[in-house]
Amino acid sequence: MKLSELIINDIKPLSNVSKVSDLQQLFNQLTFSHIPVKNDTGAYLGCFSEADAHCFDSGNPVSEYLYALEDFYVRNTTLWLDVLEAFAVNSANIMPVLNEQNEYLGYYELNDVISLFSESPFFSEAGGILVVEKGINDYSFSEISQIVESNDGKLLGAFISKMNTDLAQITLKIGNTGLNDVIQTFRRYSYNIVSGHEEDGYIESLKERSDYLKKYLNM
Repeated sequence: MKLSELIINDIKPLSNVSKVSDLQQLFNQLTFSHIPVKNDTGAYLGCFSEADAHCFDSGNPVSEYLYALEDFYVRNTTLWLDVLEAFAVNSANIMPVLNEQNEYLGYYELNDVISLFSESPFFSEAGGILVVEKGINDYSFSEISQIVESNDGKLLGAFISKMNTDLAQITLKIGNTGLNDVIQTFRRYSYNIVSGHEEDGYIESLKERSDYLKKYLNM
């Protein structure tokens, strides 16, 4: 599914000539962290947060509080990882979408965008999760890929899950092979193994064998 197919347009931006009471009522009816606002020509101005809206005088027009608008949005051409970053940076669960002409197209909901992540091979394909760690200036993704592929593994995804001034921690999803040989190779290349978990089916198989052995010993 294309990200642009997730654009929703059922809630129109509130006009800047509306009353604050209208804004507060929208927040009471919806679970949004922010509500987009437009001017009298229909141009997008920004978003009011729920926390700010409930501090405003309900009898005043929204236009008196434009200084509190948060000016965030994404384009309809923005990649989904960048859209996720925009959600995180702005602590929002709704993200206005504009085209290249700055026309308001609608909005993304956070849960819809996250669902795209869960459909990626990193989550949908069977495999093991491996977390490795190495000096910030010593690791490389080309080396990581070479280590996995030299053990007949298939790298389904990789991202830096933790970083400080000295170390980088990389989370890998590896398919098509067991993790033991891969782990040993990473150690030979001076990577620290933070954790490694085979796919759930393998773990469940070991648990069933362990339960069977316990029953056998207790006979």
